Amino acid sequence: MAEQPISNNGTLIDITDLTKVYGMGDVAVHALRGVDLEVDRGEFIAIMGPSGSGKSTLMNIIGCLDRPTSGSYVLSGEDVSQLDKNALAGVRNRKIGFVFQSYNLLPRLTALKNVTLPLLYNNDKDLTDEQRRERAIAALESVGLGDRLHHRPNELSGGQQQRVAIARALVNRPAIILADEPTGNLDTTSSAEIMDLLAQLHEQGVTIVMVTHDPETSKYAERIVHLLDGLIASDELNGVE
Repeated sequence: MAEQPISNNGTLIDITDLTKVYGMGDVAVHALRGVDLEVDRGEFIAIMGPSGSGKSTLMNIIGCLDRPTSGSYVLSGEDVSQLDKNALAGVRNRKIGFVFQSYNLLPRLTALKNVTLPLLYNNDKDLTDEQRRERAIAALESVGLGDRLHHRPNELSGGQQQRVAIARALVNRPAIILADEPTGNLDTTSSAEIMDLLAQLHEQGVTIVMVTHDPETSKYAERIVHLLDGLIASDELNGVE
């Protein structure tokens, strides 16, 4: 196995002996069986594995969408393993930006309003409406959509919709971007554009954890974690044997 990447930026994600069990007794499903994982600030990692390997479960726990059965998960210095639903929602909004395969944009809202929404939910009383608007515009400009502010999702291509989703993920300046099959609904050209954009964000210091089944997409990550049967089968620097 390749050596773990060394970073001076500090550990952002520290997961220890993480388990997740669904159901009880004879019907219990052990989705995660004792996962240990560290991710440094500024890393770009891809989580891969076959269906049923536990990658979606791990992504949901990293994204504070679910809690582990046992083990610990420390995110940016805060142990979030056993927080209740309301506390987890607060962590998600402050520290995590999501990019989904299906974009999850609100169809009746413009690109600008879709990107502004997270700023309305974070309860930051120090931001005025104009400051929220300016930050949302800046996020859209950073993904190359400064000329599409007032377009609704149905007026945008799939690649442009995913760019809006990335801008929305960035607007709260989160500690981490979680990308779940970010190119799954895109053609080859749009997929390459989105991955180039994520690579640019990584070069700017954004931490990215991506779930993907696509070897072409995983090439953009600097580190690849393979899951199998709820355990990490390998954790290697990309391109290193």
